[in-house]
Amino acid sequence: MGRHAFRWEEGTGKNDTHPKESVGMTASPSNVSAACEAPSPVVDPRVEALVNDLIGAVADKWTLLILEELDAAGTLRFTELSRRIGTISQKMLTQTLRAMERNGLVSRTVHPVVPPHVDYRLTPLGLSLGAAFCGVWLWAEENLETVDAARTRFDAR
Repeated sequence: MGRHAFRWEEGTGKNDTHPKESVGMTASPSNVSAACEAPSPVVDPRVEALVNDLIGAVADKWTLLILEELDAAGTLRFTELSRRIGTISQKMLTQTLRAMERNGLVSRTVHPVVPPHVDYRLTPLGLSLGAAFCGVWLWAEENLETVDAARTRFDAR
């Protein structure tokens, strides 16, 4: 999960229907689990700021889907990436790819031909982020039944 565990704080999210009951995750050096414990009790505020910034930038549906597709295919043209994801608009794909490029997760190669030919591929940094998210998939596989049961109990109330 990284150096910091997450603590739950009262807040609102854009998809929440009950603002007073909703919670949001923020990275915090408090509540650090044994598995994520930092070697030093002093946390560089720049690292904490980066973690908070990157969680917002990469923990969205489109970034994860793009990571998955580029990891599987290696290099893809914009139109092929759009086709593989299917439900993403051209505007959202463009915005997400730009954000990923800014964060150093994808490289963009423009070939000087007519019409323009643009390829995207994961950088080593993007590949390492994809590997980090692999843990979420493993957790989901291990806890699928438990989460389904909790949702069923909640929905029955």
